[in-house]
Amino acid sequence: MNSRENQLNALDRLLTIMDELREQCPWDKKQTLQSLRHLTIEETYELGDAILNNDLEEVKKELGDLLLHIVFYAKIGSETQDFDIADVANEICEKLIHRHPHIYGDVQVADEEEVKKNWEKLKLKEGKKSVLEGVPKSLPALVKASRIQDKVAGVGFDWEEPQQVFEKLEEELAELQDEVNAQNQDKIEAEFGDVLFSMINYARFLKINPEDALERTNKKFIKRFQYLEEKAKVNSKSIQDMTLAEMDVFWEEAKRL
Repeated sequence: MNSRENQLNALDRLLTIMDELREQCPWDKKQTLQSLRHLTIEETYELGDAILNNDLEEVKKELGDLLLHIVFYAKIGSETQDFDIADVANEICEKLIHRHPHIYGDVQVADEEEVKKNWEKLKLKEGKKSVLEGVPKSLPALVKASRIQDKVAGVGFDWEEPQQVFEKLEEELAELQDEVNAQNQDKIEAEFGDVLFSMINYARFLKINPEDALERTNKKFIKRFQYLEEKAKVNSKSIQDMTLAEMDVFWEEAKRL
């Protein structure tokens, strides 16, 4: 691994390159905070894919892309005299020190759950009006539900046992079935949302990240379906013309593989 000196030199090199690109490259000169936003979101998802695939070489590359975006935003901020990279780094340093009194102060904690609870209490003391204030509105619904549940659990609003959550899930499933039987589309959607919310809550109690679990299933399904498509080609068949029984044969083969 690199020494601290080499790490700092690498960051200095990136800052210098960013200065040069901003001055000389037509594309880089044109960018704004707003124009970079969607690109940053894409890079974050690409990093997420690399992590799920456990591709450490790709993780390294994607972290570099994200670091570039951070430096880019800081450079734009410096041009408007609002903030620069030092302000960004110092801001997060101060926040980390303030929110880790068990490291930088005299607070005693027993475990990570106590750390999380203290974290949320400190945020409220900092002036936030709601525990849920820090959940971004633009998060995908599944991720947002998970973050909401984490946040409220951090201040003690939570179930005591996994079985309680499972029983709540069963209750929500029964309510969904009632609305399906009644064929009330609006209420079906509402109850379906409650089922998903309960499933995400149950995942938390099982120590499972629901986003990762669902993406794992997505990848598994894609792999099996593409196997089915390949086998259809080998047998000179169009998948659209195959019966479900024929497709099921290849699907079961893919599962065994």
